[in-house]
Amino acid sequence: MAKLNIRVSRKRPESMTRQIRDQLDQMINAGTLAVGAFLPSERELAEQVKVARNVVRGAYEQLMSVGKIQSEGRRGRTVRSGGKKRTGTSKTKSPAKARKK
Repeated sequence: MAKLNIRVSRKRPESMTRQIRDQLDQMINAGTLAVGAFLPSERELAEQVKVARNVVRGAYEQLMSVGKIQSEGRRGRTVRSGGKKRTGTSKTKSPAKARKK
């Protein structure tokens, strides 16, 4: 996985979680992070940026809540298309995914 060019400053008034979230959001909107691209694991990004894992987890959770990224379970997190929040509450798998099992 290629390193992301993310920087945080402990001197800025914004939280480190917000700084990471905003930079990832900009990369997604600019197309630097393509749809379907895997993000680094919480551990990898935390080590790269030199912050605690819960800081990265918070940024990822905020991006997931607005539909910018999605969890692929143990495979990791990927960039979603459009950046729109999911609609509907159905938790059923699509027919294509159901057939894969």
